[in-house]
Amino acid sequence: MNAVLARKKDQAPQFEPTAYHIVETPEGAALDIQKFNLWYGEAQALFDIDMKIQKGAVTALIGPSGCGKSTLLRCLNRMNDLVDDLTITGKVMVGGEDIYRTGIDVIALRKRMGMVFQKPNPFAMSIYDNVVYPLRVDGVTNRKVLDETCERALKGAALWDEAKDRLKESALGLSGGQQQRLCIARAIASDPEVLLMDEPCSALDPIATAKIEELIDELKGHYTIVIVTHNMQQAARVSQNTAFMYLGRLIEYGNTETIFQNPKQKRTSDYVTGRFG
Repeated sequence: MNAVLARKKDQAPQFEPTAYHIVETPEGAALDIQKFNLWYGEAQALFDIDMKIQKGAVTALIGPSGCGKSTLLRCLNRMNDLVDDLTITGKVMVGGEDIYRTGIDVIALRKRMGMVFQKPNPFAMSIYDNVVYPLRVDGVTNRKVLDETCERALKGAALWDEAKDRLKESALGLSGGQQQRLCIARAIASDPEVLLMDEPCSALDPIATAKIEELIDELKGHYTIVIVTHNMQQAARVSQNTAFMYLGRLIEYGNTETIFQNPKQKRTSDYVTGRFG
């Protein structure tokens, strides 16, 4: 494999050094990605990713389809471990610990990294059972704890008022936007440190999208949020920091306002102004 990796590295496209407007953040880094590379078989998908994710802030990953942003997101809670013939090098540091070190408890890691997917994926069970599912998996049976968690998570996801009288009803009876907020409630029920969102509004109408964006704004500070989005206007609205990726590389990373209004790299400028993508 070393020969393969060396050959692939030699064949990698040439890029200018990544432009950073921020490297260290005053609130500290929730995640520190260091020289991270990923291969699917012999095909390299991520190249030398170096970035610090600011604690308590919303960081948007933008770029054209196939640029590696969803791949990178799924590496942050090791969901890509489920893919065959995967090779990674580099580190992802969380709380001073490399999540890819030998012997790491991946299940415990994923409890620290809540995940919200592109399409709402509520379980075929009641609203209540959906929310408290992570606790029941951990063996929690105390009804008071479950009830309090359900209410806290639904309030955190701005769904309590709409769902409090329907907790025993099937979650599948909720609208698409409500289902996505339910999935957010389920993700925060176990009180994770980081909330990962992979295009959480792509299947929603504009009204539901606006509610999710309002929710993201309310959740920042309580959680570190990393969101993948194709919608540059959404990235500009909801995030404090933005990373632009292209062909598996991090091209530019910094304050969102600066990335959109005064980028340092021509590729970034071309993308955010709609010249390609």
